[in-house]
Amino acid sequence: MDWSERAAGAVVGAAVGDALGAPFEFGPAGAFSARFPACGVGGEMCGGGGWDPGEATDDTQMAVLVAESLIEQAGLDLPDIFTRFQRWATSEPKDIGLQTEDVLTNGMPWDLAAAIHFQVNLRAAGNGSLMRASTAAVYFAPDGQQTTMDAARRIAALTHGDRAAWEGTAVFHELLRLALHGDDPLAALPDILDLVHPDHRDRYAAVLAPGWHPDQATEFNGAVWPCLGSAVWALRATSSYEEAVRAAIDLGGDTDTVAAVTGGLAGACYGLDTIPTRWTEPLHVPLPGFGNRTLRLPELLHLTHHLVT
Repeated sequence: MDWSERAAGAVVGAAVGDALGAPFEFGPAGAFSARFPACGVGGEMCGGGGWDPGEATDDTQMAVLVAESLIEQAGLDLPDIFTRFQRWATSEPKDIGLQTEDVLTNGMPWDLAAAIHFQVNLRAAGNGSLMRASTAAVYFAPDGQQTTMDAARRIAALTHGDRAAWEGTAVFHELLRLALHGDDPLAALPDILDLVHPDHRDRYAAVLAPGWHPDQATEFNGAVWPCLGSAVWALRATSSYEEAVRAAIDLGGDTDTVAAVTGGLAGACYGLDTIPTRWTEPLHVPLPGFGNRTLRLPELLHLTHHLVT
């Protein structure tokens, strides 16, 4: 399997997980398998909860905005990403995290908005920077470990002032980079944890440990630690893209984001061709604030092509 196949699997896989999980958000554990008890049956892109069948949420919308900035600016331009985020946030997207909305609409400049929000609220470790990380992880993966992890932290800091969110996003970037190379990302976790800031290393070591289960989480999986831990658990506990995403959604809670993070990792590990076409065909990503554009599979593949070339 070549790099482009894995990269497309990561970007499309994250979007598919997002769209599959959205109708089950904030629902109980087991709701997905109760409705769809077996793999391969069909109908899982059911819509509901305000989402059309196959409609991706803010997770994928923000990932696309990051990707388009990286491509059009030929690299990391943090003010440009922030401006795109602001344009999107003020265009009434169907869903936007409370913290992200405040940071993007509080009138502060790009390099202060998230930091000031954190100083005031003292809470900013949500999974909102992790949820959108698939496209940036693909873009920076060829540049090596240090560059990809640094880029993750810097993009995360645009909306999340808590370093915990930066570190979780950096770990995801590195896991995806390894998967894109065809390596086993889970086997590398001990080495990756050595690169996590010392103030946050123990907490991530706990949720990324082989014996950890999402039932042991001490926070709702809308927080960055259990979200990443749940995605890694889903990848570790299954043997295919479909099984991993199903397991993630079946955890309940913040199902769209946990499934998006899982889908990005599993898509990179197993490749685009392993994502069921019954899931990719209805997939679509509206972009509020950007001319009523909607991206479907061909546009997402085109976007990925430009991320890797």
